[in-house]
Amino acid sequence: MAVTGWLDDTRASYDTVAASYAELLRDALAGEPFQRGILALFAELVRAQGNGAVADIGCGPGRLTGYLNGLGLDAFGVDLSPAMIEVARRDHPALRFEVGSMTRLDLPDGCLTGLLAWFSLIHVPDDEVPRVLSEFHRVLRPGGVVLLGFHAGDGSRLKTEGYGGHPMHVYVHRRPPHRVAAWLQAAGFTVEAEMTHRPAPNVEGGFVFAHR
Repeated sequence: MAVTGWLDDTRASYDTVAASYAELLRDALAGEPFQRGILALFAELVRAQGNGAVADIGCGPGRLTGYLNGLGLDAFGVDLSPAMIEVARRDHPALRFEVGSMTRLDLPDGCLTGLLAWFSLIHVPDDEVPRVLSEFHRVLRPGGVVLLGFHAGDGSRLKTEGYGGHPMHVYVHRRPPHRVAAWLQAAGFTVEAEMTHRPAPNVEGGFVFAHR
């Protein structure tokens, strides 16, 4: 599915919903034991590699960046939306947040021990995913850990409203974990685990762990 202008649409949409998104999801992890467990495993794998910098790519208002820091990781956040980064800096003033695109990360080669992309690849069109994963591979050091979270399934839909009823214009892409794992392998990663979580009827989340 060809989607043009997706970066501009994603930036504008999340600028629009930044404040309401932050408020609605502020305490979401408290009711998600499986997600907390997945993040705890990610933290353990990063620590096993000797710690080091961890990037939360597509960090939004920084709720997971803060959570990872609470798990003892040296995490910072990157997001396409300047409004999201403004909220993240307000809510987590002790942490580092930067505006940036996952298609071209402003980070040196091999500077990260861990990289989290938590439901932030869902707006990236299929034909752009290899470029994004190549960037992830570039910025991770050998042995570095990547965790991808995404909507599992197949197909895409246009999201025109969200997070308090504000207008949006983004495509939401669903992918089966095996497809995401294959993309990671093609980008040079070693895939360690593929998981599917079903928190509610007709709702599936996919998670893939890999290392460089």
